[in-house]
Amino acid sequence: MRLLVLGGTVFVSRAVAEAALARGLEVTTSSRGVSGTPPEGAVHVIADRDAPLPAELTDPGFDAVVDVSRRPSQVRSALAQIDARHRVFVSSISAYADEATRGGGPGILPLHEPLFDDSDDPEAYGPMKAACERLVAEAASHTIVRPGLIVGPGDRSGRFTYWVDRLRRAGDGEIVLAPGDPADPVQVIDVRDLAEWIVLLAERRTVGVFDAVDQPRPIGGFLDDIAAGVAARPRWRWATDEQLEGIGVEPWMGPRSLPLWLPRPEYDGMMTHLAGPALQAGLAPRPIADTARDTRAWLDATPGAVVTGLTAAEELEALSTLGPPQSR
Repeated sequence: MRLLVLGGTVFVSRAVAEAALARGLEVTTSSRGVSGTPPEGAVHVIADRDAPLPAELTDPGFDAVVDVSRRPSQVRSALAQIDARHRVFVSSISAYADEATRGGGPGILPLHEPLFDDSDDPEAYGPMKAACERLVAEAASHTIVRPGLIVGPGDRSGRFTYWVDRLRRAGDGEIVLAPGDPADPVQVIDVRDLAEWIVLLAERRTVGVFDAVDQPRPIGGFLDDIAAGVAARPRWRWATDEQLEGIGVEPWMGPRSLPLWLPRPEYDGMMTHLAGPALQAGLAPRPIADTARDTRAWLDATPGAVVTGLTAAEELEALSTLGPPQSR
């Protein structure tokens, strides 16, 4: 099978190329050559997706193409220039306009109004992904995959990585600030499991739309599993949404944030998408402790890897303000 991965050098697209090579596929990757190198064994074609594509991509024809772009112009160009029997487009749950409804998924939640013009506005990400989906849906055979929070080695967002980094630095019994209620749901997918599933969908030419997520689980157990994966034994200091907001801690990611925390109930749906259809279609998530262990190994080997969230000093300040841990 001849697979074209548009990208193939960074995080999701690189993991797809690696998974395809491991399954013995003939893999071509394509990028501008500025963000990294493709995995060994792939044929790499230097190309700018904002310009006409070279003959190595447009002439041969491929059994399947995997595209992760967020820019409608690039997706439109690839559809027009690249011949393929099947296409897998990696979208996002950000394409949904409803972030509050629990148990959402394809056919249940409304999508954003598509934005067919490219934009660098962060608020345009979801509408552009919705537009890309619409364009791909015109292809004769296609799969649309909407991942939730993608985690694991190589992650450049720093959200899951924050917890791995924080816990690998934690002394035995050290108090660690934790967000919300231990029962609040959290839902992620390891990039390698996502990649292996994407390759499977391409091989089978599975037609459909899926949310690429594992089953939601309580964040208390989730953080305990991360701790187990990095051999840490912290004591958690749980803080409510109101307490975190009151001391200026930000949600989700970025400076002065506690990653993975989402205020409730306005974001109740973000971490509770239906996982059943993807699991039935072959998605096979690994234990979170394994993801944490491997992410720690990647962090140890990658100086300068992105870790977002509270600094050590900011967490100490927050813990001092909140006071000692409380039984919950």
